Amino acid sequence: MKTEFKFLGGADMVGRMGMTIECKDETMLMEYGMSPSKPPEYPLQAPRIKHAFLTHSHLDHCGMMPAVCGRDRCELFTTPLTAEVGEIMMHDSLKIAKAENYPQPYTAGDIERTMKSVVPLEFEDTIELDNFDVRLHSAGHVPGAAMFEFMGDTNTLYTGDLHTIPTRLTDAAKPVDCENLFIEGTYGGRLHPDRKATEKEFLEKVDEVVDRGGTVIVPSFAIGRTQEIMVLLKDCGYDMWVDGMGRSVTRLYSDYPEYLLDPKALKAAKRRFSEVRTANMRKEARRADVIVTTGGMLDGGPVLNYLKGMKDDPKNAVLLVGYQAEDTNGRMLMEQGVINVDGETHKIECEVQKYDFSAHADHQQIVDFVHACHPTNVVLMHSETREMFLDDLADYNVILPKPGEPFQLEI
Repeated sequence: MKTEFKFLGGADMVGRMGMTIECKDETMLMEYGMSPSKPPEYPLQAPRIKHAFLTHSHLDHCGMMPAVCGRDRCELFTTPLTAEVGEIMMHDSLKIAKAENYPQPYTAGDIERTMKSVVPLEFEDTIELDNFDVRLHSAGHVPGAAMFEFMGDTNTLYTGDLHTIPTRLTDAAKPVDCENLFIEGTYGGRLHPDRKATEKEFLEKVDEVVDRGGTVIVPSFAIGRTQEIMVLLKDCGYDMWVDGMGRSVTRLYSDYPEYLLDPKALKAAKRRFSEVRTANMRKEARRADVIVTTGGMLDGGPVLNYLKGMKDDPKNAVLLVGYQAEDTNGRMLMEQGVINVDGETHKIECEVQKYDFSAHADHQQIVDFVHACHPTNVVLMHSETREMFLDDLADYNVILPKPGEPFQLEI
C-alpha cells in the first residue's frame, strides 16, 4: 500500500518534530513539537488529522500537539505516563509564552481537549486502524517513551528518540524487524563515553567538591535527567535538595513504576532528597551539599536563583549533565565562563564541569540498531549530521527527507 510521508519539522534538525502519514483517505500525524528557543520555533502547519501518535513528552516532540488535537479532536495514541508529563510541559510552554510576551500557539482549552483525546496504550499493545495495525515498543529514551510499529503489507518502525543501553531509569530499546525504519540521528558522527566511567567520574567530583566545603549545583532537565541524577546520588549520604519542575515529574514516575527499570531505586532516591517548595526552603537549600534543579541549560528555572547567590565562591561547582544548545547560558558558561541574567552578564567563579549523560543513542549504537532491524529503507531524521551515517549504512536505501517535501514508501 503506497503511503505518503511528509516531515513538517525535525527532519534535518533537532527540534520541532512533526510528520504526516497519508494513506488512502486518511491523514495521520506523528508527533508535533516546538523548539523552545527565544522566540519558540514551530513546525509547518498540520492538515486536518484523524489520528495522532506521540512518542514521548519532551517539548520538541509534544509541544504543539494541542494546536492539532484541540482543533481536530483527533485520537492521540501514547502511553499514559507520556500524556501526563506532556500535559505539564504544554501548560509550562503557555506560561513561558505569557511571561516572555510571545504569541500563544494554543489555549489552555486546547490542552484540555488534547488530554480528553488521549487513547492510553501500554508497551506491546496493538491497535487496529482502518489501513493497518499499530504496536507500541519501549524506546528506552525516558520512562514512557515509545516506538510505533505500523503493520500493513510491510512493517514500518518509527523510533522517535531512543537509547539502546540501559540507564538508571530505563531499559534499552530492542530492535524490531521491519521493511522501513524511521530512526533518529541526533548524535551522528559522535560517540558517548562509557556510561559507568562517566558515573564514576561524576560521583568522584561530587565527593571532591563537598570535601572542600563547596556546594554542587546540578542543572538538570525535568524529564528524565533529574530523576537519573537523583538515583545516581541516592547512596552518597549528603544533604541533598531537588528544586523545580523535576519534582512533579518524579512524582508521576513514581505513579507509573511499570515504566522504570528499578522503581525501588527511584523511591529510595526520592526519600534521600529534600524538596524545595518555598522561598525560605530555597534559602536553606543554598547551604546544602548538593542541589539538583531545573533548568538544564541555565536559561530559566530555579538554577539562576542559586547561581546568583553562589557564583562567586570557587569552592562551589556547577556540574552540567545535559546537552547545552547554542545560544544558551549553559553553552556560554562552558565557553566563556559567564551567564546572562535579565540582560546582565555575570562571571561565574565556581568550578564548571560537563558530563555526558545523554538519553540518545550515539552514532555506533544507531548503526548497530539499524543492522539489527534488517530494514530495506532507512529514513534518518532528528539530526543535523545525517550525512555522517551514509558510509556505515551503505547497504540500505537511505532517505534524508527535507521539511515540506513528501516521499512515498510501501507500508
